[in-house]
Amino acid sequence: MTAEYQHLDLSQVGDVTVVRFRNQKIVEDIYIQELGQELFRLVEADGRQRLLLDFAAVDFLSSAALGKLITLDKKMKAHGGTLKLSNIRPEIYEVFAITKLNRLFDIRKDEADALAAFL
Repeated sequence: MTAEYQHLDLSQVGDVTVVRFRNQKIVEDIYIQELGQELFRLVEADGRQRLLLDFAAVDFLSSAALGKLITLDKKMKAHGGTLKLSNIRPEIYEVFAITKLNRLFDIRKDEADALAAFL
């Protein structure tokens, strides 16, 4: 039984949970807090081991949102899970590169490439 997620659309591809964001801009503090709680719930409450975050719909991501992704990555690793990111726009990827987070996260070009990388 999956709890309702307000800010995320989830789909299953095999044993991988594909997470899509409903908002184009991930900037407001309250939204980022809620989003973080939903993402952490996927790991801690739902026990999902393989997450693919698809950023196709996201135009803008704040640094606070990056902090949530770092925490999510730590939680995934603590639970023995795997996290991958895909479809990150060049201007957002630049932020990952500047902050060296492109080394922390497994970032793939698109969803198909990311799904293949789970095998």
